[in-house]
Amino acid sequence: MNLNPTHSRIASASRRQFLQTLGAAATAAVVSPFAIRANDRSTALPIVGAGQYTYEVLHDWGQLPAGYRLGNTHGVTEDSQGRIFVKQTVGKGSTSDDAVLVFDADGRFIKSWGREFKGGAHGLHLAREGGEEFLYLCDTSRRLVTKHTLEGKELWRIDASACGDIYSAPERFCPTNVATAEDGTVYVADGYGSDFIHCFNRRGEYHGTFGGTGKAPGQLRCPHGLMVDTRGATPTLIVADRGNRRLQRFDLAGRHLGFVNEELRAPCHFQERGGVLLIPDLESRVTLFDRENRLLAHLGDGGHYKGVREQARAAFKAGKFVAPHSACFDRAGNIFVVEWVEVGRITKLRRVS
Repeated sequence: MNLNPTHSRIASASRRQFLQTLGAAATAAVVSPFAIRANDRSTALPIVGAGQYTYEVLHDWGQLPAGYRLGNTHGVTEDSQGRIFVKQTVGKGSTSDDAVLVFDADGRFIKSWGREFKGGAHGLHLAREGGEEFLYLCDTSRRLVTKHTLEGKELWRIDASACGDIYSAPERFCPTNVATAEDGTVYVADGYGSDFIHCFNRRGEYHGTFGGTGKAPGQLRCPHGLMVDTRGATPTLIVADRGNRRLQRFDLAGRHLGFVNEELRAPCHFQERGGVLLIPDLESRVTLFDRENRLLAHLGDGGHYKGVREQARAAFKAGKFVAPHSACFDRAGNIFVVEWVEVGRITKLRRVS
């Protein structure tokens, strides 16, 4: 991969009316207080976007078990069966110790697992490898990256010691997200640690490092999310350089290619479908770019999360985002968004045109 570790170091309340009228007895018997039907297509729902990027907003998607309350929702992805996986950082508001929640395509709760990541769950990435699917998880409390089957069986884990002699202390490694390439390379963003991107093979064996703290080309400040971008003729790595309020592009060997600076506030992560790049932006909106990384739409712009993200659900404005942290397309082109709010929130944007 032309990556040398030594050289790299140098380079170093959406449906408000519904919620107000929902009977307490029915809630206790069926679903959580904030659950809605995933296939509800009421014309009373807020609308965001325009033209071919118009969506109905279904906040608090998913039928949670009775009495269940979410913690901060940090990651979301869809598998080949149409199941939706949500990663939550279990905290003061939640009622479950499990970090990973699994729903069917209609929002019915299937199961949960991952209580060993309580309090630290962060990034969630699904990879298809040789006809199988796997989940890569990041834990910012234990400073780990783990690889799992979709049923929750752990296959391997890595920490600072897996990165050669890069780190003088293990706490300087704090991974936020993972991306994978077709050749099996696993890219780990040390977003809350030392601003590196580390490379491993699919068995968790170390290949090298690039990045490091700064503003210059090739340097990063909080590389929070990343994705192998196959929209062009040659795959590249695109990084949500959140602290620098930009996207940064690299080749797959870690060489800087360019920046995207326009129409961004605090980009968190990515997903792509049909050439459209989906960007959850922590500062209260979801953004869509075209193949040339030009703006298609800003969705649900709530302004800024300051003073809102720790409030109760009733403080959230319908059709507006607070702090989008992760997002994904489903197979039908709808969008799922999860947010960094204390009461947790899963929103489905149902495409209507």
